[in-house]
Amino acid sequence: MIVLGVDPGTAVTGYGVVRGDGSAPSVLIECGVMRTRPREPLAARLAEIYDGIRELIAQHRPEAIAVEDVFYSRNVRTTLVLGHARGVILLAGQQAGLEIHEYPPAEIKKAIVGNGAATKEQVQFMVTRLLRLKTAPQPADASDGVAAALALIMRARYNHRVSTAMLAAGGASPALPSNPAARGRA
Repeated sequence: MIVLGVDPGTAVTGYGVVRGDGSAPSVLIECGVMRTRPREPLAARLAEIYDGIRELIAQHRPEAIAVEDVFYSRNVRTTLVLGHARGVILLAGQQAGLEIHEYPPAEIKKAIVGNGAATKEQVQFMVTRLLRLKTAPQPADASDGVAAALALIMRARYNHRVSTAMLAAGGASPALPSNPAARGRA
């Protein structure tokens, strides 16, 4: 499975493309950041992000996209603008027919580091270890995009193992939602 992970932002959007099937260590295909010009109007910056995500989707043909959810800032405008960036990313994924998964930052950190309050440095360290890289993806926004992709791959691996164990034990395969937002509705 190839996953595009995205850490949204209007100034800097981090991304990571990761391949993983659960039977071997995941592989980093590409990661980086998209930077927009702060003096540009918001609509122009959103168009750049949208075009960049569409280009990544066309180039790598992921099966799914994992997007970091909005964190709630004290500054309402910051949260609102971040929501706009997430919106164009989700739109690009939807138009491409991808499975879309949204994870709160703390859940991504917990999946990667084991601690929902982990620092950016801890996330970078664990991304480096999990992917067996020589150096951490830079800048931290790129590493956060990679972490989002890894969180989805790790969740899919876990769901597959639980289903397999349940079937082996003679029970029915549980309907485990892969999207944390769907948990309460399953």
